[in-house]
Amino acid sequence: MTRFIRNIAALAKPEVTYGVDAAPTGAANAMLLVNARIDPLLGEEVNRELTLPYMGHQGAILVGDYVRMTAELEIAGSGAAGTAPAGGVLLRACGMSETITAGVDVKYAPVSSLQESASIYFNLDGVLHKMLGVRGTLTANLTPRQIPRFALTLTGLLGPIADTVLPVVDLTKFIKPVPVNKVNTTFSLHGHAGACEGVTFDLGNQIEPRMLIGQEKIEHVDRVMTGNAIFEATNLAGKNWFQTALAHTTGVLAAQHGTVAGNIVKFDAPAVQIGRPTYGETQKIVNNSLPLMFTPAAGNDEFTITFQ
Repeated sequence: MTRFIRNIAALAKPEVTYGVDAAPTGAANAMLLVNARIDPLLGEEVNRELTLPYMGHQGAILVGDYVRMTAELEIAGSGAAGTAPAGGVLLRACGMSETITAGVDVKYAPVSSLQESASIYFNLDGVLHKMLGVRGTLTANLTPRQIPRFALTLTGLLGPIADTVLPVVDLTKFIKPVPVNKVNTTFSLHGHAGACEGVTFDLGNQIEPRMLIGQEKIEHVDRVMTGNAIFEATNLAGKNWFQTALAHTTGVLAAQHGTVAGNIVKFDAPAVQIGRPTYGETQKIVNNSLPLMFTPAAGNDEFTITFQ
């Protein structure tokens, strides 16, 4: 039977117990993703290194097996302030806590222990790959004239692989995003809100498959958050990024995308350090590319995503 790459269904549900199948369904847990792809069998190969009286490949033993999925998730709200976005389960699996204030907002902030996990079902046109104990990392991208998206890299324990009919999915909880532009998007860094060509955030989670006797887990062992912002260059009186970098000053980053309640997403960081600025150009106009280092103020607060 011919199978088609466009026919993909992805489901995700938080796990109550790590690595125990949460059994997501198409009706309740379907994910609306972009460019979803799976590496179905990653790991290591151990050669047997047998001593024989002849040459030839001896085969290998596959060990430390795990699965990795990459995908993008559109940055949009839930349609109602204080209701978690439909893709929130994936943010939680990327080492972020979820705090819901009913009728007001939903906040996601990084954590350094007791990270959640998810079960993900990836059905590629009739073949189901189950990923268990999934944890991951993400980047976010706000680029003018584009749809804003989270880029996700999700790693999970190898679950069963079986012929399974594509599920019927309910994607009505996902709402349409709005494009990044002057009307929908604001951005400031260290108090400067000049013309911005784009900003990226990289949560920087280090995810390690850890395969031991008596325990196999996907561990989130570190987080070093970075990013990059590109501003149209001004004279030094307008903003001296070189002085800011040399002084090792930290300052506030604030971004908001969307203007209508239920589809507003904010990105806030209290203590961002600027790396070494560089010059570039677009449309023959000079810009400054600014490496960003997101440092914590009190701990687990270097970055917050708020849906409201």
